[in-house]
Amino acid sequence: MAMTAPHTTDAEGWRRARQQPTLPEVYRSLPIPKKGSWLRKFLAFAGPGYLVAVGYMDPGNWATDIAGGSLFNYTLLAVILMSNVMAMILQSLAGKLGIVTGRDLAQACRDHYSKPVAITLWILCELAIAACDLAEVIGSAIALNLLFGIPLLYGVMITVLDVLLILLLQSKGFRYIESIVISLLVVIGICFAVELVMAKPDWMGVAKGFVPNPQIIQNPEMLYIAIGILGATVMPHNLYLHSSVVQTRQFDQTTKGKREAIKYTTIDSTVALFFALLINASILILSAATFHRSGNVEVAGIEQAYHLLTPLLGTSIASVLFGVALLASGQNSTLTGTLAGQIVMEGFLNIRLAPWLRRLITRLIAIVPAVIVTALYGENGTMKMLILSQVILSLQLSFAVFPLVQFTSDKKKMGEFANPTWLKFVAWTIAFVIAGLNAYLLYTTLLA
Repeated sequence: MAMTAPHTTDAEGWRRARQQPTLPEVYRSLPIPKKGSWLRKFLAFAGPGYLVAVGYMDPGNWATDIAGGSLFNYTLLAVILMSNVMAMILQSLAGKLGIVTGRDLAQACRDHYSKPVAITLWILCELAIAACDLAEVIGSAIALNLLFGIPLLYGVMITVLDVLLILLLQSKGFRYIESIVISLLVVIGICFAVELVMAKPDWMGVAKGFVPNPQIIQNPEMLYIAIGILGATVMPHNLYLHSSVVQTRQFDQTTKGKREAIKYTTIDSTVALFFALLINASILILSAATFHRSGNVEVAGIEQAYHLLTPLLGTSIASVLFGVALLASGQNSTLTGTLAGQIVMEGFLNIRLAPWLRRLITRLIAIVPAVIVTALYGENGTMKMLILSQVILSLQLSFAVFPLVQFTSDKKKMGEFANPTWLKFVAWTIAFVIAGLNAYLLYTTLLA
């Protein structure tokens, strides 16, 4: 049964009292065992990290990883590794914010900043969610087209039905959503494990690819794809999502209980994001080993990759596995993207819409441009939109990261759970690196 959150005062460093929780229907709905082994407790906390990890391997990642692998071989593996390390740190901060303050990141922004600033942040976040949802819609439509021959335009429209699936799952309990997400992640992992065995990559080249190369900064085209990978990996809406879904657990509201919750939540998200790292790296490795090695250095489209895998690897099952993994990825991302949309609207605006209405709005914001571009430009247009959507996400990222680092470093807000000095340094460094890369991208794209 959903519980309401107690109100706090500005003595804790906030302009406004705490709101009612977002996702109220599942707030503190999952019990945590008081006794038992660490494994039993870890399993009780496990789940939110995998909802977050889904966003790190959505169809937008596929587009950027495939383009990066076919164009630049294994070089951009270093970007995937660095992006995932940044993600692990930032997601741990998002989980800690939700556990300690009882606020998700959207609520924290509303309760800390002036109304105009909060509204601006909300609009920017909605744009990011629309860009992310656009990638999921197009990815699912492409998968339906490749596997079943459904035209792209119809596939885009079919994705509206995902809203009904989410409502059905959430009415049965939050564990159902987590179970479906983890099951689909396993499907994706198995598909790519088999694909890599068939592709036979140069593992020495793979190892070298994880070492940063100065070319990544010096080559504008490589930098564009690299920042697209960053945007597809460290997703702004995931920070809002994680800070909310950690509050589905009934952990003790004591110092000891919160400390325990932070520990297990951090382990959960780190393990899940390591799995996401393996998937993202697998996509780029598969692209490099199959396309770059065969001289197909401009494979930037998911459909093109699908059709080339069979002749290059010598078996039709390679393309089928690729399509199945893509469909699982798109469906998974749909679940978490629509949850994030609800969290952001409720958190920033403190208004409640019926869940079906909020999710339908989120889906339509993505479907309308997808339908227009698909109808006018077909496959080429949808692939360009996929990569552009990831760059938009990266540009918006700083507007989520800076508030997150600011709040979790504030002793008045976090008390003894505030970031220690070393973590402040690391977190602010990540924030400024992201902002710097994005500023450089804008300069090279618009002015150079």
